[in-house]
Amino acid sequence: MSFLEGIKVISLEQAVAAPACSMRLVQAGAEVVKIERPEGDFARGYDTAVAGKSSYFVWLNAGKKSAVLDLRRSDQVALLSRLIVQSDVLIQNLKPGALAKLGLELDALHAEHPRLISMSISGFAEDGPGHHRKAYDLLMQAESGLSAITGSHHAAGRVGVSLVDIATGQFAYEAILGALIQRGQNGRGAKLSVSLFDAVAQWLAVPYLLDRYGGAAPERVGLAHPGICPYGVFTAQCGQDFVLSVQNEREWGRLCEMGIARADLLDDERCADNQTRVANRDFVDDAVRDAVAKLAYTEVQERFEQADLAFAPVNNINNLKSHSDFHTVPVTVGETTVELPRVPGAPWLPDSLNRVPELGAHTQEILARVPKS
Repeated sequence: MSFLEGIKVISLEQAVAAPACSMRLVQAGAEVVKIERPEGDFARGYDTAVAGKSSYFVWLNAGKKSAVLDLRRSDQVALLSRLIVQSDVLIQNLKPGALAKLGLELDALHAEHPRLISMSISGFAEDGPGHHRKAYDLLMQAESGLSAITGSHHAAGRVGVSLVDIATGQFAYEAILGALIQRGQNGRGAKLSVSLFDAVAQWLAVPYLLDRYGGAAPERVGLAHPGICPYGVFTAQCGQDFVLSVQNEREWGRLCEMGIARADLLDDERCADNQTRVANRDFVDDAVRDAVAKLAYTEVQERFEQADLAFAPVNNINNLKSHSDFHTVPVTVGETTVELPRVPGAPWLPDSLNRVPELGAHTQEILARVPKS
């Protein structure tokens, strides 16, 4: 049995952050009704890569029920209001103030339905001056400072996935789970909110602390670690790039003695400890680079595994689908079955329910639940 079986969710969602939250609720067994405008969630049109459907939409919406409501019509807003008070959870990431303009004040909904748990997702939190602003993932990567520590020495970079949206969805999911636990104890719902900016700021805690209390934020170092050495990309004789990570002095000793046969480095004052190696990064990296450049990657693997060192090949996305540790689950898209990466630790819907919904596919089913007024 899924641990959220019987929980009913209404989600006024679009794009990534809110759908990422409700996706997790679906996987935990909740029924999620995705309320869409007549033209649908605009994420449906991002691309046509997966059986003619958007990759984003397929990733985030399998197992949900799609119901279309035109919220420009007062009778449709009234239907939505009645659906909300029949539900356990309301998720919404409309523009701040939009729900109130529809006549759906959250305080009034909670007063009518004290067990309701609501989650509002916005770009900036309600207690800050930016709450009214539109916000998207890349904008938040830039404004938070994430992009300033991402990339190479030469230029800032974007994290290659919608990191801020995903973080926000995860925080929202966790908060809803906590509220459901609390409601089971005291019978009361909760009015919750999560912002994209707060989410990425929380994930930036270490660089923030280094900047505020340590004197400087980390520099951009590409595929390396600003505070650990050696920790970065090296190239074997055959041209295979790999990342080596040395986390402590025991591993450093094993690298020198067994991995690269440079025991002399253990007595070099430029390699005395991690902070010293970081200060002499060019020397340390050059020493490791010269040693592994004489070895085929198969020999690197053999030596490093024997030394119990942490390393990994630098792959591309094409390598992911054939990786021996990559696990997927089947999802139905129209008449096609596709494979999605599994969510760690999460239960998964039976194959018969794990379908990406067509726009409005469940409108009649959902509206049939609303009693005639």
